[in-house]
Amino acid sequence: MHKFRILLAASAAALAFQAAPALAERGSDGELKILFWQAVSTLNPYLSGGTKEVYSASMVIEPLARYDETGTLVPMLAAEIPTVENGGVAADLKSITWKLKPDLKWSDGTPVTADDAIFTWKYCTAPDGGCAQAAYYEGVTNVEAVDASTIKISFSEAKPYPYSAFVGAQSPIIQAAQFKDCLGAKAPECTAANFGPIGTGPFVVKEFKPSDVITFEANPNYRDPAKPAFATVTLKGGGDAASAARAVLETGEFDYAWNMQVEPEILATMMAAGKGTLVTAFGTQVERIDVNPFAVDSSLGDKRSTNEAGPHPALSDPAVRKALSLAIDRDIIDEAGYGEAGQPTCNILPAPDIYKSTDVDWCLKQDIDAANKLLDDAGWAKGSDGIRAKDGVKLSFLFQTSTNSVRQASQALIKDMWSQIGVETELRNIAANVFFGGDPASPDTFQKFYADVQMYTNNFDGTDPEKYMAGWMCDKIPSPATGWQGENIVRYCNPEYDKLVVELGKTAKIEDRAVIAKKLNDMLTNDVAQIPLIHRGNVSSHSLTLEGVRMNAWDSELWNVADWKRKK
Repeated sequence: MHKFRILLAASAAALAFQAAPALAERGSDGELKILFWQAVSTLNPYLSGGTKEVYSASMVIEPLARYDETGTLVPMLAAEIPTVENGGVAADLKSITWKLKPDLKWSDGTPVTADDAIFTWKYCTAPDGGCAQAAYYEGVTNVEAVDASTIKISFSEAKPYPYSAFVGAQSPIIQAAQFKDCLGAKAPECTAANFGPIGTGPFVVKEFKPSDVITFEANPNYRDPAKPAFATVTLKGGGDAASAARAVLETGEFDYAWNMQVEPEILATMMAAGKGTLVTAFGTQVERIDVNPFAVDSSLGDKRSTNEAGPHPALSDPAVRKALSLAIDRDIIDEAGYGEAGQPTCNILPAPDIYKSTDVDWCLKQDIDAANKLLDDAGWAKGSDGIRAKDGVKLSFLFQTSTNSVRQASQALIKDMWSQIGVETELRNIAANVFFGGDPASPDTFQKFYADVQMYTNNFDGTDPEKYMAGWMCDKIPSPATGWQGENIVRYCNPEYDKLVVELGKTAKIEDRAVIAKKLNDMLTNDVAQIPLIHRGNVSSHSLTLEGVRMNAWDSELWNVADWKRKK
C-alpha cells in the first residue's frame, strides 16, 4: 500500500511563511496557475452547493470569520470572534454582534458596511430565491446595523453555537450595491454579478468563461498592502483527476490541483517525477450514495423527483434500501480507489471524534445473505432473468455520478455487488461541471436527481455540525419552486429529525450536542436516506516551487491563498 503524505496542520509551510521577508511586494511573484478538473460554473456560492464554486469564489468574496487548518475559528472581515466573555454574544444567547475591521473596502474602492451583511441575509432568505446555503441562516430573525461597522444577528431562540450566518466559505458577504436587483427569482438572471462578484478577498475577477477558465488579478484594495504575492491567477477547469494530478506532479505545468480522486498507485508513480507533492487533510468528507424516495419516471415531467411525483415504487421500501447498503463491500471500494486517503464508514457525520457515532456499524461488512433474506421476506422475488420484482415493479435502477475514474470503478464494483442480490443497475456518468453546476435548466444536476440513486461526496465548514445536519430538514428539499436549489439533495423528510435539529440548536453543552448529532446521524443511516461509503481525506497537489499552502479540510482549501508565494 502506497502511503500518502499527510499534512494535517501544515506546520512546516506555516513556519516557512512566517520567515518570509518583511518587505514583500504585492504581485511580485507573477502568475499562479490552479487546476480544477471539475470546471467552475458560477462564482456565487449561494447559487451552487458545489465545492468547486465555493472554493473558487473564496478568493474573491469572504465571510466575517472562517476556519483555519486546525478547525479553529479565525476572523476575516471581523475584528475579532464574538464570545459571551467579550460581550459579542448576548448572555441569553439570542444574538451575536460582529465588529468589522476598520477601513475595509470592496475591490471597487467603496466601503464595506453592515448594510452589506443585512442585504446578504435578505438575499439568501428571499422567497423563491432558491439559496443553496439557506441552512446557514436557520433561526435568524433579524440582521441589523448597530452602526456602519457593527452587525447584530438575532435568533428566534437561544443559540449556543451562534457561528453560522456569515461564517465559512459557504456563507460569505456579498456587495449590496452589486446584487440589489438580484433578489428572489431574479438571482440566477444576474449573470454579470454571479460571474464577477465584487469582493474583499485578495483577488478580483478579470474574466470568467463558465465551465472553462477564470482569470484573476490582485485586488488593489486588499487590506494587506503586501499581499497577495501573485499578480494574477489562472484557474483552469476541465479534464479529469488523473490529468490534473499529472499537470502538477509530472509535468509541472500547474502550481496547484484540487481533488486528486485518483487511484493511489497512479499517484505514487506520478510523484516519482519529483515536481510536486500531495497534501491531505481529513475532515468531514464522505463519499455517499443518495437513494431517491420519489418516483423519477420521465413521463412525470417537472414533477419527477419531487413530492408531487409520489413515492418511488421500489426505493420507498426500507427493506430494499437496507439491502442495497448491506450488499456493498466498502473495503474493496476503499482499497481500489482511496487507499490510506479513505476508510469505510456507515456515518454521514464522521468527524470530529466527539460527534462520530459508534452505533451504526451494521453496514461496515458486506452481508449478501442478509441482504437477500431482507428482499425475500419483503416479497421481492427473483424472476427467470435473475432480477427481483414485486407487483410488476422490477429492482432495476439508474445509478448516476460525475465522470471520474475512481467513481466509475466504484460504480462497476457496486453494480456487480448489487447483481448478487437480484438488482439490475444501469450506470451513467455526467461531466462534473454539469453534475455539480446547479444550472436550473439542466436535467443532469445532482440537485434535480433525475435518477434512482446517485453518488458523490460532501462535507461542511468548521467543526460544529449543526448547520450541516439542518441540511436534511424537510424545507431544504430542492424543487422547481426553489430553482432546484437546497441542501437536502436526498429529499429526506422526517418530522422527528426536524425536531432534533431544533433541539440541537437550543443545546449548549458540547457533550449534549454530540449526543443529539449522533442521533441525527444514526437516523439518516438507519432510515437509509443515504448510503455512506468512504470517509475521504481531502487530497490535492502542489508544485514544489509553491509555498505557504496550509491544507484545510474545515473550510475552502484556498482559504489562505493570500499567503501563497513562489519559493525563492
